[in-house]
Amino acid sequence: MNYTVDKSTAAAFVEALFGDHPIGSTAFTWAPDVTAGWISGRGYPCGDYQGYSARNDIWLIAAGLRFHYGAANAWYRPFFFSLQPTLHAGLTPAESGNYEFTLTLGWQARHWMLGVRHSSNADLNGPNLGETMLVGGVTF
Repeated sequence: MNYTVDKSTAAAFVEALFGDHPIGSTAFTWAPDVTAGWISGRGYPCGDYQGYSARNDIWLIAAGLRFHYGAANAWYRPFFFSLQPTLHAGLTPAESGNYEFTLTLGWQARHWMLGVRHSSNADLNGPNLGETMLVGGVTF
């Protein structure tokens, strides 16, 4: 049986990024990255999937690493990839375990960022549908 929830929902995140650290003598750097967030449940009847309801809200906290490549003045330097193990409260068909992995591929300018974020349990528990979202933000 295929199960998809093709309705959008609200989400909000607050993220703290700390200083870059070089990875050896390469052009790669890493920085600690901490996120707290909320993904709203879907407020319409969409049925349950393997005992999980899409109506539940998700509250999450994630901490991991953000990676950049290139010299500080390179045009591609603002692109990043982050990997964050994630803990959350609330269970849905997309977020079916309390432990998830959040991946973000994005671009961060001086005062804004744009990215694609995916959170999934890597098939560790229950269904593994995951949440994929376009995220945009203001940076300070």
